[in-house]
Formats: sequence, C-alpha cells, structure tokens
Amino acid sequence: MASSTLSAPVMQKDIHGWNPCARISSNARVNSHRTLRSPLSMSTLRKPPFFRAHPASIDPPHVSASQRYSLDAKKFPVSCASKFQLDDVIESQQFDTDILNGIFEVAFEMEKIEKNSPGSNILKGYLMATLFYEPSTRTRLSFESAMKRLGGEVLTTENAREFSSAAKGETLEDTIRTVEGYSDIIILRHFEGGAAKRAASTATIPVINAGDGPGQHPTQALLDVYTIKREIGRLDGISLGLVGDLANGRTVRSLAYLIAKYKKVKIYFVAPNVVKMKDDIKDYLTSTGVEWEESSDLLEVASKCDVVYQTRIQKERFGERIDLYEAARGKYIVDRKVLDVLPKHAVIMHPLPRLDEITVDVDGDPRAAYFRQAKNGLYIRMALLKLLLLGW
Repeated sequence: MASSTLSAPVMQKDIHGWNPCARISSNARVNSHRTLRSPLSMSTLRKPPFFRAHPASIDPPHVSASQRYSLDAKKFPVSCASKFQLDDVIESQQFDTDILNGIFEVAFEMEKIEKNSPGSNILKGYLMATLFYEPSTRTRLSFESAMKRLGGEVLTTENAREFSSAAKGETLEDTIRTVEGYSDIIILRHFEGGAAKRAASTATIPVINAGDGPGQHPTQALLDVYTIKREIGRLDGISLGLVGDLANGRTVRSLAYLIAKYKKVKIYFVAPNVVKMKDDIKDYLTSTGVEWEESSDLLEVASKCDVVYQTRIQKERFGERIDLYEAARGKYIVDRKVLDVLPKHAVIMHPLPRLDEITVDVDGDPRAAYFRQAKNGLYIRMALLKLLLLGW
C-alpha cells in the first residue's frame, strides 16, 4: 500500500471533471478538500457534479488466483486500488473489485489500529458532520466512533428532520452548503431516495451516503461484503440468499449491486409477495450475467447458500397499509430449523435492527455472524474516512 507521504500518480480534477493526463502528488491530495473550501478557491474550483472513484492508469501487480484474505494470512489481494482517489460514497455501482480490495485492505489496517493500540491521530484537526434525517443506531455511532478513533471530532444532529432548519422548510441543498462551512466531511442519512446524489452535487467536501430512503446504503454493502470475505474466505462463487423486505430494504439493493462485481455469484430472493425484489435490481443482475432465482422455500434456499442475509419487514415504509405489513411480517423466520439445513461453513447475516425475523436461540450458533458484521462496520467506516480525507 502506498504511503500518503509519497508521491503517487492520481487523476487531477478541474471544474469540467477529471483530466486523465494531469497528476498531483498525494501530499497535495491530502489537503485537497481543505483547499477547495478556502475562500479564494471556492469560486473557481468545485467538486465534479457527480461521484466517482478513479483508478490511476497504471498496470496492477500480478496477483495469483489463490491469493485471498484469510484470518491467518491477514491479507487482501493487492492491486492498483492503492492508486485510486475517492471523492464521495453514494452508491454501490461506483466501485469495482480493485477499489473494493483497496478499501478492504485499509479496513484491515484500521482493525489492527482499533484492536492493538489506543487509537490514532491521523485525522486530528478534521471535523465530521453527521446529518441524520432518519433514526439510526449502528450507522451513526459507528461513524462517530470511527472518526474519534482516528483522532477527529464530530458535529452531530440525530433527528435532523425534526430538530433542524428542515423543519422550517430549508432545502437539503442549503443545509449542505451551510454545514460544509463547519466541517470537512458530511455523513448523510435521508428519507428521500436520491438525496445523497443531490448533496454530493452541491457540496465541495466529501459526502457519504448513510442511507437514502428506499434507495441505497453503500457503506452497509461494503461492510457486508467485507464480512462475507472475512467469514467465508472468498467472494467469487458465492451463493447468497436475500430474505425479507427486498422491496424497501436499501441494504439488500446495495448488496446486490456490489456482490454482482464478483464471478459466478448466485443470488436467491426469498420474500413475501408484497415486498419482492424490484425489477430494476433483477434487470441489473441479468445484464451483468449474475444468476438469480426467486423462491418461497427458505429451508431449501438455506441448504444451498454460503450466506443467508435476513432483513426485517420495514413497517415505516408501509404508511397506512398496516394490513400489508402484518401479512408480510413473520412469513420467513430464521430459527433452529434453518440452522439444521444450513451448511456448516455458511453464515447468517442481518443489517440490524432485528425484530422477530431471527429467533434469539440462533445467536449462540457460531454461524450467526450479524454482531461480528456490525463490528466490521467500524473498520469499513474508519477506512472510508481515512481515504476520503487523506487519500492513500
């Protein structure tokens, strides 16, 4: 992994987008976001009006097919991902496998920092603003913990929909323009799909999508894929069962987009009729050559899967149609019967919070990975903060 103090070739951005012929040193990149926020540069330099992670135009070193992450080797495949620059994190489609390997490599370094030392001060002097218009426990706290463990500080609003100027009618764009004047990076959770894209287009500092309505939750997908790699030892050839509220669950949508980057993946959809996976995801998977299948038999699917990814039925998305919610809730439950048919190497995952869709007697089984999964969110978010604010 390239040190952030060395000169590494990366693409330089200007007001028209990215110039593949230009290069800046990583020393310049370290302070690039603060430079963008200075009064002299605000009028001339702006972040590109979209989000992208840009690999540099270099040849990746050779990586053997057998090289993969394991608890013993403690490695992820090394690739040209160490040369990319990340501007925002908005949706799963913005990543490729080289970039994912790079993020996971940094996440493992963050894991060692958290476990083996009192912390780090690499983000000392940086401020992170969390703007949450919807409730959150794990996402908000893990981002705040990530920032503090790296030496940074946090400005937070827990219920921005009710306790911010949004209650007075302020637009999201005006809020973003105001908050970026107080901080170096914005973590946004919003009730409207597409809100994160709007925020990223407005801001001149990095924006991370922490969930936008029924749209996407890319950092959850990143930690999910990281967890699968940690637990199963591979990502190619995975059989994945997505269970529960697939119509409203932004976590399963983002995960489907992200896992589709890998080879020979098969996805099973198991959901009540009222919350089946939407056609846009199915069409995307078909267009990328990913095999998928819908089933109503959870036990049969569990017997074939490396990962069973359970989700709760999201009552808040049903509005006044509580009858539809009650009809869907409780239809598919992961219990001891599912464990009995689940392969010994497989794992059960859940983005949490759970209600009754995984029974508590499953928690003691070593294949229950959902609390380990939640902890991995800390390492992924530490990695993203480091990469967005300091680069490599």
